[in-house]
Amino acid sequence: MTHYQKLLKIPTIGNSLYNATSEITTVVTESGVIKGICTLFLRHTSASLIIQENADPDVLLDLAKFMSQLVPELSNYRHSTEGYDDMPAHIRTAITHTSENIPINNGHLVLGTWQGIYIWEHRQQNHSRELVVHISG
Repeated sequence: MTHYQKLLKIPTIGNSLYNATSEITTVVTESGVIKGICTLFLRHTSASLIIQENADPDVLLDLAKFMSQLVPELSNYRHSTEGYDDMPAHIRTAITHTSENIPINNGHLVLGTWQGIYIWEHRQQNHSRELVVHISG
């Protein structure tokens, strides 16, 4: 069995969804794995990883609006050491994911036609997020 691993540093622009599919696809190609699994792990507690529609940008806008209503930034959170947006970012990450597994077949990620892989930045500031891409096959 082959294992290939790469750390991607993804710059995010405060509180947005960043489509990381092309960077991850490049790593899958570099690995040379034809059939296997791609494991993704985002090394943060205030950003998350989701697989979502990549065709209509309104889907992402509606998701962001829903999340901001579900977990408002201005509330009576006890944790505020790192700023008013930090605790809501932790909650948003807790109800989403920091890892995903995607099958690889014929050297390609087996994503649906309209699926993309997104890093969801939950903080207001720009960050450099670290995404571990591990390929087994």
